[in-house]
Amino acid sequence: MGLPAPSHPLISVINYGDAVFDPADFEQGIILDFYKISFKTRFSGKLRYGQGFYDFEDGGMSFVAPGQLLRMQDEEANYEGLSLHIHPDFIRPYTLNTVIKQYGFFSYSAAEALYLSEKEKATILSVYSYLQEELNERIDKFSQDVIISQIELLLNYSNRFYDRQFITRKAVNNDILVRLEELLEHYFNHKTSLEKGLPSVNFVAEQLHLTPRYLSDLLRNLVGSNTQQYIHRKVIEKAKEYLTKDVLTVAEVAYQLGFEHPQSFSKFFKTKTTLSPLDYKKTIRN
Repeated sequence: MGLPAPSHPLISVINYGDAVFDPADFEQGIILDFYKISFKTRFSGKLRYGQGFYDFEDGGMSFVAPGQLLRMQDEEANYEGLSLHIHPDFIRPYTLNTVIKQYGFFSYSAAEALYLSEKEKATILSVYSYLQEELNERIDKFSQDVIISQIELLLNYSNRFYDRQFITRKAVNNDILVRLEELLEHYFNHKTSLEKGLPSVNFVAEQLHLTPRYLSDLLRNLVGSNTQQYIHRKVIEKAKEYLTKDVLTVAEVAYQLGFEHPQSFSKFFKTKTTLSPLDYKKTIRN
């Protein structure tokens, strides 16, 4: 990218404004072998990530883990900001090596980037500035410990700001919730479950154009349950609806919902409601 060699072989902070490269070289995509935490202060155009695009012009943060694919095209290359690159070997001796895998936003797609307020941008910029100063001015035997603590601070801030984003982007998130409900209603009412079985988390997330991790985190903030739990709740709701009508046998209800075996349905139902399907039918008749 036309940049000088980093001061440290395993970690660097680069300024996008200093990079000089031909976006055509990246059209086929590149797979990184390091963590990339980008802080974009201004963004023009779109950066493709997997099947989606970053769509935030006012800036924000994006997170890429080793092994993920990035692609750029001519009209997608114009942005400003800073990017922190961390090779896994740099954090390997620290607990961060394990903890970093627990930050769900490294599994989010491009469209699920972190949107920052002006105050949050200033906070994040201060951490990047400290990291730059540490790398450029004083690499010594304490540097790695100090830098690791700053990376942890950056990730914790990001976690906090994502949590805030789930709250403040309520209109967008509630729209996702409505679409999820419509998707599951259609799935069961049009008997897709008979053909494909119970809806999976991956299927639902794909239909909503979200990553499974982001959808679960969003639902946990909105309704207090992850995607799997939400689907299970919907299955129980539909099961009760069928059992209440009393026109289908328990076995027929099981197949209608996508269970391969009636016994599996009965066990699932009892686990979730403490009653067997037959006992539930009896309570309705009474």
